[in-house]
Amino acid sequence: MTIHNHQPVGNFGWVIQETYERAYLPMLDALERHPGVRIGLHYTGPLLDWLDREQPEFLARLAGLVVRDQVEIVGGGWYEPVLAALPERDRLAQLTRMADELERRFGSRPRGAWLAERVWEPDLPTALAGAGYGWTILDDAHFRAAAIPEEALWGPYMTDDQGKSLTVWGTEQGLRYRIPFRPVDEVIAFLQEHATEDGDRVGTMGDDGEKFGAWPTTYEECWTNGWVDSFFSALEANADWLATTTPSAWLADHPPIGRVYVPAGSYAEMGEWALPPDESIAFARALHDAREEGRPEARWLRGAIWRNFQVRYREINDMHKQMLHASDLVEAMPAGGARERALDHLLAGQSNDPYWHGLFGGIYLPDLRVANLSRLIAAEDIALAGRSSESGVLCDVDLDGLPEVVLANDGEFVSVKLDDGAGIGRWDLRAVRFPLGAVLRRRPEAYHDLVRQIDAKASAPVVAGVSDAHPDGHTGAGHDDGSAGAFSIHDNVSLKQRGLSDRLTYDSQERRSGLLRFLRSGAGPDAMADPAGADLGDLSGGAWQVTDLTPGRLVAIREGRVRVDGVERRVSAEKTIAIGGDRLAPTLSVGVRVTSVGSSPFEVRIALEWSTMLLGGGGNPAAWIEAGGERVPHDAPLAVAEVERYEAGNTDIGVSIDTSISPPADAWFGPIETVSNSEGGFELVYQGSTTLVSRVVTLRPGESETLEIAQTARVAADRAAEEAIAG
Repeated sequence: MTIHNHQPVGNFGWVIQETYERAYLPMLDALERHPGVRIGLHYTGPLLDWLDREQPEFLARLAGLVVRDQVEIVGGGWYEPVLAALPERDRLAQLTRMADELERRFGSRPRGAWLAERVWEPDLPTALAGAGYGWTILDDAHFRAAAIPEEALWGPYMTDDQGKSLTVWGTEQGLRYRIPFRPVDEVIAFLQEHATEDGDRVGTMGDDGEKFGAWPTTYEECWTNGWVDSFFSALEANADWLATTTPSAWLADHPPIGRVYVPAGSYAEMGEWALPPDESIAFARALHDAREEGRPEARWLRGAIWRNFQVRYREINDMHKQMLHASDLVEAMPAGGARERALDHLLAGQSNDPYWHGLFGGIYLPDLRVANLSRLIAAEDIALAGRSSESGVLCDVDLDGLPEVVLANDGEFVSVKLDDGAGIGRWDLRAVRFPLGAVLRRRPEAYHDLVRQIDAKASAPVVAGVSDAHPDGHTGAGHDDGSAGAFSIHDNVSLKQRGLSDRLTYDSQERRSGLLRFLRSGAGPDAMADPAGADLGDLSGGAWQVTDLTPGRLVAIREGRVRVDGVERRVSAEKTIAIGGDRLAPTLSVGVRVTSVGSSPFEVRIALEWSTMLLGGGGNPAAWIEAGGERVPHDAPLAVAEVERYEAGNTDIGVSIDTSISPPADAWFGPIETVSNSEGGFELVYQGSTTLVSRVVTLRPGESETLEIAQTARVAADRAAEEAIAG
């Protein structure tokens, strides 16, 4: 058994403490009570740092288990990145840092590495072996994809890349799905079925430590009802034919049982989640039916590879490409303390959690998304200290083959997506290291149909529990066979609040700022529900043409059409985006000039859409919007007529944004909220706030109207200066 324990960069301290009390500490206690049980344990870097800071006695006790050879400490990437997503140099940096830290803390270098989310690509042996690791654990789905039959999975295999060899284990699904979700006797019987007289078989169970107490219903089953102690006692009681060992201990006495070359992939659910929603539903149904009917093709069905999340979510691709750029900047730095600080921020920004989404929140968790982006901004900021930033340049920031405009100075970084409405995708504040543009598009997810089904049932549970509609289609209040026990989070389907199906609204365009929209002259704040759907024009998307580009300033034009009262009107638009200010008070302005090129006048409301992330979920009192003399939380709606300025900010972050509007216009504010899934159930999640600034104009042939938003972002501290002083 190898148990993986992880807490992501940016997670709340109270969440880690609760997980420690419900899963990590009870497991350590149980291992001390059962010295005959040998096991591999993996703790990621952020969790080790938390334990070192908050629970140092835990690490001392863990070291005692290592000394008596009951526990093998497993390594991996320090910040738990998906190694396949990283440049080779960063793969080695992550793996080597973990090995160095574990050697310092426990006295020896790890021989095995945990592979984050079991995301495998065939070139990974080069980095893993290059960093000194001899083995890793993959999923049984990997081996099925490599044509290894189920009965041949009871042992490790060898693989290699570029002359570097690596031993790979497969975590056996029968064990993984039974522990701790089935009766102990059933687990022991399953092991006995696969035992041999000469003891040449080893079963591998590698899975999350959080499922032993932190997942819904598991604390009661694992610890209150004593499942883990009963299981460990059963292992010890059957020692005449059943032994527990660690991966490295087995390899010391047994050679691998064969050679394998594994294609790119992960566990089955990850492949399902990486597919587009409709394809994900079809794949899950096909796989379920094939398994239920015992059809042989079940073993060949696979979804998308992990990299497809960069296709499904523009925000994930943007973060990934920002990470790659930050890596290049750090690599170019001279050795020294500044480079070490920048490298640490870079590696932290590679933490895997916001780079994907499935059962867990992933990219939908704003605190984790912002935490990663903040660390990437910090790496860039340190790397660029004392150097002039490239500004007013065309470059392919997101690597889609089309150029974006970059405007940057010592205080901010702004990217403009010319081919998508000349919208602003990034607005990073460098001194305080905060991504103001890190909002998230509302998009369909495969599980949204399930939300609608559950919400329609009056008996649907709220907050915790399991509904009678399971993801795989079976029904009932227990396991497939009606037995009691803890539920896997793959079976746990619940709503944290009712009425979520009414909140399933989707954006037909990417969420960017500075988009030009045309609304009905009589439109009101209800247009905030779907700004793209209320748009009468076509200038919020499509490609804009650069007419002037200088350091700190972009001018772009576009011709388009606006349909008013069923009549199509031709217009031309000019958009000017400019940055300025200083490090502690950078400025960003967006102004548009709209000209009618038709033959008759028409009345319309021209609007600029602006979306901002300020971590204002749950009515956070630190995050606010103030306009027309009224202050509301950043996730609350607000509508003010004919205003010249408004403000928004977050006192905890130390950011306030002062916005002036010219000429005075109506300002409507509303939250961007998604219905997303987590191990605790479906919930409404704040993803930022959108503002529509608009004014009613009459566009006469050949005449123009304008609208401008000018913003000053004031920050309370310069993090780079603070870090430099601290050492």
